[in-house]
Amino acid sequence: MPGTQDDPSDFDDVLSDLANRWPENKVAPELGRITALMDFLGEPQKCAPVIHVAGTNGKTSTARIIESLLREYGLSTGLYTSPSLESITDRIQLDGEPISEQRFAEGYQEIQPFLRMIDDQATGVHAPPVTMFEAVTALAFASFADAPVDVMIIECGMGGAWDATNVVEPAVCVITPIGLDHQDYLGDNIEDIAREKAGILKSGANAVFARQDPQVASVLMSRCSDLGIEPVREGVEFAVVDRTLAVGGQQVVVHGLSGDYEELYLPLHGEHQAANAAVALAAVESFLGASADRALDKETVSAGLAEVTSPGRLERVRTSPTVFIDAAHNPHGARAIVSTLAESFDFSRLIAVFAVVADKDVRGMLTALEPGFDSIVVTRNSSPRSMDVDDLAELAIDVFGDDRVFASAQIEEGVDVAVGLADDVAEWGSAAVVALGSVVTAADVRKMLLPKRLRVPSHPGELLDDEGNAVNDGGVENDPLQNVDGIFDANDDLDEGRDDS
Repeated sequence: MPGTQDDPSDFDDVLSDLANRWPENKVAPELGRITALMDFLGEPQKCAPVIHVAGTNGKTSTARIIESLLREYGLSTGLYTSPSLESITDRIQLDGEPISEQRFAEGYQEIQPFLRMIDDQATGVHAPPVTMFEAVTALAFASFADAPVDVMIIECGMGGAWDATNVVEPAVCVITPIGLDHQDYLGDNIEDIAREKAGILKSGANAVFARQDPQVASVLMSRCSDLGIEPVREGVEFAVVDRTLAVGGQQVVVHGLSGDYEELYLPLHGEHQAANAAVALAAVESFLGASADRALDKETVSAGLAEVTSPGRLERVRTSPTVFIDAAHNPHGARAIVSTLAESFDFSRLIAVFAVVADKDVRGMLTALEPGFDSIVVTRNSSPRSMDVDDLAELAIDVFGDDRVFASAQIEEGVDVAVGLADDVAEWGSAAVVALGSVVTAADVRKMLLPKRLRVPSHPGELLDDEGNAVNDGGVENDPLQNVDGIFDANDDLDEGRDDS
């Protein structure tokens, strides 16, 4: 029977139902709804030990590195990240693979009655309904409990203390670099933001901190003191002690909690990704109980790092000319991109395609990008909150100068303009285009330039159209292939390099 909005029975119906909930940029900062939902579902967030990851920059890459290392150790993993880059199913991964659209829809059907119950209760007291992020977070926990998994790696969506993921009882809490972002919800100074992120810390959990600004470090250490936690800190208890460029990434040496790990190949570019790897390794050491007397197997660590991917982080989506996408959306991320491009590549010309959400520190991002890019094409992405092109162009001209700024009303046109600028130097040098400014910008360009995931017939006689949709599916759902020829992954020579979500 065809699905309806009231009774979602397939993936498109589920997407429609989620779209009618509060979007991710509209937050109701309290844990009452998600706590009630977990209670109704039998507390799936307690089905396995949790590594909880918060921070401003580097969360997604760090979470993905942790997952890869633990999977290499033979553990079955559940990874939850956000926001979406290609499909919402990418947020919920089992053993390194996104769940299928069918599994996503079936799982949502199972939790839907409980979502309705809480929605009805909220309506009765004029309170917010279950938000889109809360619903997907609940689905992730339910999926991991159903699998089941040995360990869950859970990335915070926004903040920490009142983030929907903060219903977990973590074994390890990880806090990546904290900076100014989402000030409208988290606070207008870095100390307030740090206090919000520190809300994931729990008594009895191990804590792993990336290198932080002194003000942030003070807030985090104060919270640890209150909870009786002895954290391990990048630059104190563990650190990257050496790194060299390598084809497709870098070779790193990490001084970990249980000793030195040498000649580790990391297929991601940039100093920030090496730091993410060190934080992730320390988290895994903490989780597995490694110490100076009990070191991790270095061959397993090496193999786990070598398999890491981080889509949307300096990811190459086209050649001739090279086009990268990156999810950088604050000045910290923009500076990391500029540094990484200068260190890891030798392009004679760099052109940015820049589309940004209007409430970000746009001038700060432009100022960070200016030294590293010859030209910038400002445009709009598909977000309704995308900054007006004329206003963005005015800011860009103020930072870059009139002769280096180009404006396009739509992102497709903006990419074409940037590619044309890159092609102009093809005879005498090499050029690259980098699309950045927002996760939405990276996702938009990724969808434009990467082939769509294909689907294959699930049984003899099934016909698919040119888009891979079943013409005579007979009610059988197909899962997307994950590694279609032509899609670049992190093992390619010029792939990924920056994180932030």
